[in-house]
Amino acid sequence: MNWSDYLDAHQARFVDELVDFVRIPSVSAAPAHIPDVMAAGEWVVKRLQAAGMENVRLMPTEGHPVVYADWLHAPGKPTILIYGHFDVQPAEPFDLWQTPPFEPEVRDNKVWGRGASDDKGGMLIPILSVEAMLKTKGKLPVNVKMFFEGQEEIGSPHLPAFIKQNGAMLKADMIFSADGSQWGEDQPNLITGLKGLVAAEITVSGAKGDQHSGQQGGGIANPIQGLAQIIASMKAPNGKITVPGFYDDVIDLTVEDREAFARIPFDEAAYIEQLGVPDTFGEEGYTTRERLWGRPTLEMNGIWGGWQGGGIKTVLPAEAHAKITCRLVANQKPDAIFDLLRAHIEGNCPKGLRVSVTRLPGSADPFLVPPGHNASTAAAEVLADVYGKAPYITRTGGSIPVMTMLLNELGVHATVFAFGMNDENLHAPNEFFRLSNFRTGQTAYCKLLERLAQ
Repeated sequence: MNWSDYLDAHQARFVDELVDFVRIPSVSAAPAHIPDVMAAGEWVVKRLQAAGMENVRLMPTEGHPVVYADWLHAPGKPTILIYGHFDVQPAEPFDLWQTPPFEPEVRDNKVWGRGASDDKGGMLIPILSVEAMLKTKGKLPVNVKMFFEGQEEIGSPHLPAFIKQNGAMLKADMIFSADGSQWGEDQPNLITGLKGLVAAEITVSGAKGDQHSGQQGGGIANPIQGLAQIIASMKAPNGKITVPGFYDDVIDLTVEDREAFARIPFDEAAYIEQLGVPDTFGEEGYTTRERLWGRPTLEMNGIWGGWQGGGIKTVLPAEAHAKITCRLVANQKPDAIFDLLRAHIEGNCPKGLRVSVTRLPGSADPFLVPPGHNASTAAAEVLADVYGKAPYITRTGGSIPVMTMLLNELGVHATVFAFGMNDENLHAPNEFFRLSNFRTGQTAYCKLLERLAQ
């Protein structure tokens, strides 16, 4: 039996295993789910051992754990590091799910459940591919290391120290991320750019406690109004971010970049309809796709303060709060952008109020693969072979923090080699993963390992 026959013969079992994996509510953002993240890591350890990987272990960090495994018996061949994550996003609001998020179901040739696509289905694929090769050939064509984490969805805050301490263990010639996406079921893509990330929380405070709005209104400043003014000061009506210095380090899109983006099909009317918005919006002077892939952003993710219940409560609140994230592009640095945000926010606090700016855990540098990158070239060849057509060369507005962490420590650019799709409700209710892509990815990883042995 060859590896392809093995994959076909065991596909039903693999789907059952994915369902079992998704059932674990490994929400890294919620303290109540710390044991579940650990349980997911332990599940991965057992699955790697069953696949035939060696030196498999669950390793602690200052936060959620990581899993490491290797198979290093291909002398003279390159060493490949494969990355993924077993933590998932929170599933709320639960009432918007057609079926409970952690009671996964198989319907319409899809697995439905939180984490099915991001990234449990994705990270299980290379494990199954390695199993198929080891069970049928007794060996792999290259040396393989696997590195899976339990904190990607909170920005991998404890990974920099772990990677620094374990650089020798993780050292590899090439790195591939099983977290990411393909363009469509019949159209591959190769992601060459990821945005970076920095997050902050603003607190605007006034009186020592909530006040009667009739008795004190007009005599003291309102924190909600002050927060609204600060927020409004950060972005112009044309979408341009107005924080001084924000764009200083941005590498702008070249003519070639913009032409490459324009060659990839994009139906703006369908995009608008799919999202249910009246129109697109963003930084003036750039197309929607250019803004999504190649320009930095500043977005409000949450805002609260004062009375939130039903009816009226004539209160002048003591505090108001907001959460902000910025997605960054090369060569912006999260530390520098946070300093610019804080200076701008503090400088625009209205009279009679105080403001504090707290940096939230988790950040990522932007990531851009250089042209002619060896691993990406090999991946593109494999995708063309599997799909029968060349992949689109794309970027994404998302962030995978570990990519730049590994680059900084190991000096190796990672290549995204993953098989989810962006319409699979990632980070939203009713997440799902197409079983057709689950199977395609298994073939692609086997072919990739064979290609890299050349």
